[in-house]
Amino acid sequence: MTARDASPHPPDAQQQDTEEAHRLTALEGLAALSLDALSSVAYGPEAIVIVLAAAGTVGLDYTLPVTLAIVVLLAVLVISYRQVIAAFPGGGGAYAVSKRHLGRPASLVAAASLTVDYVLNAAVGVSAGVAALTSAFPALYGGRVWLCLGVLAVITGVNLIGVAESARVFIVPTILFILAIAIVIVSGLLRSHPVVAPVGHLPSTVEAVGLLLLLKAFASGCSALTGVEAIANAVPEFRRPRAHRAQHTEIMLGIILGLMLIGIAVLIRKFHITPSATTTTLAQLAAAGVGKNVLFYGIQLITTVLLALAANTSFGGLPVLASLLAKDNYLPHMFALQAERQVYRYGISVLAVFAAVLLVVARGNTQALIPVFAIGVFVGFTLSQTGMVRHWHEQHGRGWAGRALINGLGAVLTTAALGIELVSKFTEGAWLVVIVIPLLVLFFERIHRAYLRIGTELGIGQPLPPPQQIPSLAVVPVQGLSRLTREGVSAGLSLADKVVAVTVCYDNPDKVEDQQHHTRFNAEWHAWDPDVPLITLHSPKRTLGPPIVDYLRAKEVEDPHRRIVVLIPEVQPEHWWRWFLHNQRGAVLNRAIMNGTDNVVICRLRFRLAHLAPDEQPGTVPAGPA
Repeated sequence: MTARDASPHPPDAQQQDTEEAHRLTALEGLAALSLDALSSVAYGPEAIVIVLAAAGTVGLDYTLPVTLAIVVLLAVLVISYRQVIAAFPGGGGAYAVSKRHLGRPASLVAAASLTVDYVLNAAVGVSAGVAALTSAFPALYGGRVWLCLGVLAVITGVNLIGVAESARVFIVPTILFILAIAIVIVSGLLRSHPVVAPVGHLPSTVEAVGLLLLLKAFASGCSALTGVEAIANAVPEFRRPRAHRAQHTEIMLGIILGLMLIGIAVLIRKFHITPSATTTTLAQLAAAGVGKNVLFYGIQLITTVLLALAANTSFGGLPVLASLLAKDNYLPHMFALQAERQVYRYGISVLAVFAAVLLVVARGNTQALIPVFAIGVFVGFTLSQTGMVRHWHEQHGRGWAGRALINGLGAVLTTAALGIELVSKFTEGAWLVVIVIPLLVLFFERIHRAYLRIGTELGIGQPLPPPQQIPSLAVVPVQGLSRLTREGVSAGLSLADKVVAVTVCYDNPDKVEDQQHHTRFNAEWHAWDPDVPLITLHSPKRTLGPPIVDYLRAKEVEDPHRRIVVLIPEVQPEHWWRWFLHNQRGAVLNRAIMNGTDNVVICRLRFRLAHLAPDEQPGTVPAGPA
């Protein structure tokens, strides 16, 4: 719950306008949530070429038909997710659809698969962008891991500022990238011969073009479809009318991505582009269309930037998905908290941490991450399409059969692509996804069971007996007289009908200063005379927790019907670094009492220094630890 949620008064119009200003327009949504899908034209068509090149020139002739099949699937997915947005304006995409129409297990599988895909997408986007940079500047290759972490830190920081603010940062690079690809396609179509001849080579031995090869090329090229679902997952991030704006953004994404894929496929076939170990397919097309000049290097630079920024799709989608899981008690509730600028900071931070771990483990190598990339999103695609078929069947409204047919076709195509992805990439790393997704589902279930147990023990949603006053004993641990001691004892007198102060005396004959401090403290306490007894607990060792725990356990046995409340007065430092200047007596006591007693209530009272001495100037340095 945010502070805004807890306010007793509804937000006024000005506050609502301010909140809406931090949400996305359709154009900002395209920039914030579509970078993954748009930038995939840099590696999706290349994945098709690499597979089909195994069949030589004849195989490459099938690049356009395979791409058209992918565009058909893209159209089906865009139409479907447009319908998902209308049916589930609260966001969540595949998770929300599966939860309502396929049951809890399917929804958790969808959530787990999307979580895996979002984390991988963030890591792949950053590493691919840095790889393009190090290709242009080889001297940076040795520091690629640090470069990856630096880029990830920048993207994380921008998203923590606010989703709309981050989207505005990405609008210009997104438009420039779209214009760059348009220039490549148009200039290539207008030329009869390439300005610069392609540098790729075909393998010396070729295989026949068969159905298996075409299906494998189709599945590999489907990596260009990752990110299509992100808009449906993040509908709450848009301005009102949220669903309408999200639908417009989804359509814009589908049209732009489809045209770019078809245009690139046509040029691949026209210029006979083949795979190269040193030059990407997109770079070969740019050189063939515009030549190797300033425009060529500009296109490469903006491609580098977009590949790195493609990670922003994950930062827009995963935090919203995590918030929905948290509201359903499948993730800790802190993931549902929003900051002032409508930012899910915990989701963004956790995503950044896991993406950073992947980048470090893979040493910034994109190819080490590719085998497991895009599998998770196809699990979500399949579940979403299947769930929407059931949705239309249950609605049974006008035209439901046609809509169900579209979703059914999408489910068949995405299931086939998923199967091919798993089979062809299993030994290359896809097996890891097969293990991680069930583990995540188990993790979600464990958290849900924990919340169910907590809800049962707290009686949430159940009729409660009327409140009653319970006799209570307030125990205030003290070790010297100060305003902090006074505030702790005053709090005890305000809260309980009986208050005692306890202090620990260390019985070590070799430590004369301990005995002197104890004698002096007793005299000061009786001179102060707060009408609260001071109980001295003796300990042969210099341990604070055990003697107090023993006293509390004895009190629990002595009067089991009396509530025991331990009030621990502490100083709240004015600055975080001053925390180290104070002892950690409160933390020590809290841990010892929690582990050593059954039903003692612990309350750590943190007082600000300004409250303890509001009218005083800084005084003497304390003689002992605060």
